[in-house]
Amino acid sequence: MMIRRVWNAAALLSLTLAFSMPVFADSPSEWKPLFDGKSLSGWEHVGPGRFVVEDGQLRTEGGMGLLWYSREKLGDCVIRVIYKTGTLRSNSGVYIRIADKPSDPWYAVHHGFEVQIADGGKSARGTGSIYTFADAKTQPGKPLEWNTLEITLKGNRVTTAINGTPVAEFDAGELKPQAKEQNGEGDPARGPRPEKGYIGLQNHDKDSTVFFKEVSVRPLTPK
Repeated sequence: MMIRRVWNAAALLSLTLAFSMPVFADSPSEWKPLFDGKSLSGWEHVGPGRFVVEDGQLRTEGGMGLLWYSREKLGDCVIRVIYKTGTLRSNSGVYIRIADKPSDPWYAVHHGFEVQIADGGKSARGTGSIYTFADAKTQPGKPLEWNTLEITLKGNRVTTAINGTPVAEFDAGELKPQAKEQNGEGDPARGPRPEKGYIGLQNHDKDSTVFFKEVSVRPLTPK
């Protein structure tokens, strides 16, 4: 009888602790897929080219266009993208913090940030760099193979990692607006972006083919 009472007390204590602890949405089980592997449900495309769904993957065609997730803006979170380049020169990107619904792909360039996907070579603007804002410190991505790109958004800070290796980081809160003529031709406008925004995938050009088999998000705030 004493053993049963001790066991019951221990079980009650465990339940009490379980219900009293805060539950955070960044537990490993809380990854939310944004691409269902079957369709473009929840996504919209603007600009030239398109994305094709085949064999449970997204494939880029033509460009430059933008496939953006229209169901919600994302705040503090980790975005996980599993991608593969089709050629050594293939180019794409993941747009983050897009301020509003884009009517053309260039809106995302100037009102968001682009995390590059470009595995060919060892350029400072290779995969994981935040285009024109933060260079890639290393290039752990493997061309023509599946790689995992993780983008962490927390307040104004943006950090990236490829296959678990940190690649780039910067603080968007330190950006100051510049006159348009101060930017290089085609470079993103300077200045801060909102802490909540849409995300999107880039189809860069007709000679670039990039595949995506997962686009998921994990919030970093309590439920």
